[in-house]
Amino acid sequence: MDFERILIIRDKTRLEQLIERFNSKAQARFYIENSGGDFAFFEQEHDTFYESLSIIKAATINKFKHKIIHRSFLPTYIFTENELILVIGQDGLVANTAKYVNGLPIIGINPDVERYDGILLKHSPNDLKSMLKKISKGNYQTKQVTMAKATLNDGQTLLAFNDFYIGADSHVSSRYQIEFNGKKEQQSSSGIIISTGAGSTGWLSSVFNMTKNIGEFHYQNTTNCSSTFAWNDDQLVFVVREPFLSKMSQTNIGYGIITKTCSLKIESNMPTKGIIFSDGIETDFLNFNSGSTVEINIADEKATLIIG
Repeated sequence: MDFERILIIRDKTRLEQLIERFNSKAQARFYIENSGGDFAFFEQEHDTFYESLSIIKAATINKFKHKIIHRSFLPTYIFTENELILVIGQDGLVANTAKYVNGLPIIGINPDVERYDGILLKHSPNDLKSMLKKISKGNYQTKQVTMAKATLNDGQTLLAFNDFYIGADSHVSSRYQIEFNGKKEQQSSSGIIISTGAGSTGWLSSVFNMTKNIGEFHYQNTTNCSSTFAWNDDQLVFVVREPFLSKMSQTNIGYGIITKTCSLKIESNMPTKGIIFSDGIETDFLNFNSGSTVEINIADEKATLIIG
């Protein structure tokens, strides 16, 4: 694939968000320091980010044109096949970007190795120049990541790189009918998590940790279930959080593996405040109220990460 331009995807730094909130840097400093906080922390993080961004811009000058777009423009930007996607920020920005780029290769750049774990950010700014040489020659390695897809009965869709949450948008019971593997039942719970392989070490793992702390706790037909699996596995895992047993709600369907031939279907019984959001980003959502049915499948498109 011949790339003509690099798209640099970034988010606002926390300092920029504070300035936006308080209208000026001086007012932001006053608020943080009078609250007992360390304003220098935000300044150092901001400066480190911009130092990394400068290195990235310099590395692209002789090889490619570049354009910078902010995270907020991802849902509306039209990506083309001649664009190489470069994400500089935290891991979550890679996950969010992958849902919109239609499988285009993504380079994750960690701008601050002292602060960010960088599970999806395999490269430093100083790596970029050599990486671009490899890419120009077509000599680079990629990793495919399976994504999940939610399809509502009205045709709306949403992708997830890590996981979906389906349920109420606040701390009230989520009420719905669940259908999986030929069985149906009404449930009342704290919502449902559907995880990809990439997300299985995140939110899904916390559910497993909770059950291990409580003791031996297994749903039916979970002999082959595991809390973690490969990023490119063609499967998803769903877990029902805190299912409640009552005259009107059952708890027999609590855990399962979604495959290309076995999907998960959920019908909302929530008059209001039902929601589906992906990758922990509550602004990236579909409404899921009474009358809505969603089917969860493995997405046809895969995320493509450049790893070397």
